[in-house]
Amino acid sequence: MEIKQADFVKSSLKSNSYPEFLGIEFAFVGKSNVGKSSLINSLTRRNKLAKTSKTPGRTQLINFFLINRTFHFVDLPGYGFAKVPLKIKEEWGKLIEEYLHSERKKIVFLLLDIRRIPSDEDKSLIEWLEFHNVDFKIIFTKVDKFSNNQRFNQLKEIKKSFQIDKYEHFFHSSLSNDGREKILNYIGKEIELNNNDILNNIGGEKTVIDNDITAINERD
Repeated sequence: MEIKQADFVKSSLKSNSYPEFLGIEFAFVGKSNVGKSSLINSLTRRNKLAKTSKTPGRTQLINFFLINRTFHFVDLPGYGFAKVPLKIKEEWGKLIEEYLHSERKKIVFLLLDIRRIPSDEDKSLIEWLEFHNVDFKIIFTKVDKFSNNQRFNQLKEIKKSFQIDKYEHFFHSSLSNDGREKILNYIGKEIELNNNDILNNIGGEKTVIDNDITAINERD
């Protein structure tokens, strides 16, 4: 899959201000400073599309980006930053949960910093996504910080506290763009599957209508 166009659409605080739903969208969620904005910029090859910051907790709204004029990338607020007041943390939690609970068809990419063992917050979010049957995949970010051997050893450590093999996962570096094509290929396949589902549904509805018309004509 190739991204030819990517544009910022809007920031939203409530579901009634989300942009028009286009059929499927891909949401990015993870701890503050895990690299969500950098990943979006890497996938789109637009270095300043999603604003990055060295200050954790900077993203405070849900940001929507229109990709190839056909679907959205959705940048959700980061969680887990200790210096953010509790009230704001709770508001961010409600903001994220409202979007994830929405009926908009979505695939969620949960970003995890490969240098860190998944936190209790990461694990809680995974449990929440599983409980609510939200389709999600894991992306390990900042893989350029490790050699291949170090990455292998780190994954062994992660597996001691977290059954990563249960989940489909990817690796990505925003510096080298390592892993970019695999993620885009996955997104492209999901879009194709979604489009086929839409066409099949339209075909099924048309068949029902045609059968109804035939039945009416036969009665006449």
